[in-house]
Amino acid sequence: MKKTLIIGATPNADRYAYRAAHMLTAKGHPIVNIGVKQGEVAGVKIEKPETPYNDIDTITLYIGPDIQKNYFDYILETKPKRVIFNPGTENPDFEKMLDLHDIEPVEACTLVLLSIGQY
Repeated sequence: MKKTLIIGATPNADRYAYRAAHMLTAKGHPIVNIGVKQGEVAGVKIEKPETPYNDIDTITLYIGPDIQKNYFDYILETKPKRVIFNPGTENPDFEKMLDLHDIEPVEACTLVLLSIGQY
């Protein structure tokens, strides 16, 4: 199972980040929720991006490119194997930066990857 950090986590059931949290946990992937909203999603508290984790396989982004720059250092310090850029979060400059740090950037939809067994 791939421990996944969700950036842009929200308790709003209408958001894709919320759906991803539930689908990830339903498929057995442990999650960490990072966001600005308070609350929890899929039974996991939403945290602020303070201390980077050191056991994350995948970071999945649900924040736009303008907000991503606030998370660059946090993501690089977390050192995931890959970062998924969900639709609307694509950021070629950040993707190049990730490549330079041996982190795989993936332009895909987390929900689709999970539903087709390609996560």
